[in-house]
Amino acid sequence: MRKVILLLLVFVALVSFISFGSLAQVKVRVKDITKLQSIKEMQLFGYGLVVGLNGTGDKTGAIFTVQSIANMLQKMGITVDPKDLRVKNCAAVMVTCTLSTFNKPGSRVDVTVSSIGNATSLEGGTLLLTPLQGIDGKLYVVAQGPVSIGGFNVEAGGGTSSRKNHPTVGRIPNGGIVKNSPSPSSISQKELTFVLSQPDFTTATHICEVINSYLSANAAKAVDASTIKVEVPEKYQNQKVVEFISQIQNLSVTPETVARVVINERTGTIVVGSKVRIFPVAVAHGGLFVSIKSTPVISQPPPLSQGKTVTKEEKEIKVEEQKGRVAILQGTTVEELVRSLNALGVTPRDIIAIFQALKEAGALQAELIIM
Repeated sequence: MRKVILLLLVFVALVSFISFGSLAQVKVRVKDITKLQSIKEMQLFGYGLVVGLNGTGDKTGAIFTVQSIANMLQKMGITVDPKDLRVKNCAAVMVTCTLSTFNKPGSRVDVTVSSIGNATSLEGGTLLLTPLQGIDGKLYVVAQGPVSIGGFNVEAGGGTSSRKNHPTVGRIPNGGIVKNSPSPSSISQKELTFVLSQPDFTTATHICEVINSYLSANAAKAVDASTIKVEVPEKYQNQKVVEFISQIQNLSVTPETVARVVINERTGTIVVGSKVRIFPVAVAHGGLFVSIKSTPVISQPPPLSQGKTVTKEEKEIKVEEQKGRVAILQGTTVEELVRSLNALGVTPRDIIAIFQALKEAGALQAELIIM
């Protein structure tokens, strides 16, 4: 039922988008779909320990966790044999984050904490001081703080458990302090290069038209589907390049999107893009329902006999076939397609099969992506 509700919400959002899309095209800022090429990012990682867990830490078998605790205690002047340690309130983790060239020493960044042992949850834990290094082996960030997982993992006897989200991965907002910055990026004073997040020739052309119209000059040129070069006017060179970048990034443009249908078979989620079109086609929808019912039957022996009570199961198989229905899908837009599918009363799983069949029949004019 929840999958059906989710599907309906997605379809309602799509229908609303189509309804209002005819009145006004959606515009976004240049900064939302592009990045300045000179801005570099570095991925960091480090090994650390999360303590303070309520018995949900690493269990027997995670030798590296025990060894790490023993090494830490030894540095504090406490000598402990790792074989004597039985710690369930501690978990070994890998800590990762992304650092930009604009993150200066003293600033803070978010870090992600992921368990590498057999801990069942990081809820309520605190990450101890962990150095994060780059691929060059240099220290850039130190991380420490309480871990937030945004979920829970509750286990009861008999194998009963309840889990929300992913309890062995958490985040520490502003948990990393920058100690060293990556090599600074030099911003050219004469020419800027913008890179599209999703390469598209039409979108790159639209961005150039908007920039040239704003500057009243032919300063922007699209090199390819993802690269746009913009010449910096003389009045913005030297000390005003940042102001010029801000003005360009806040310009509004209408991006182009690819006709695409994305299907997640595991969850039954379907997302249909606004550019999807479909040729007229007939679809038959029917279902075969098989119900198997098992009823225990107890057979008792006569009194004073040597027999034993025997329990048997009688199985009843019931087969029902729903009458097939044929509908004409002749919608040229997502809105009409949604109306046709809703008229069939199909489930998300059936809609997935219908979309796959439409693609094979050549009626679906869109890219079909199955996750």
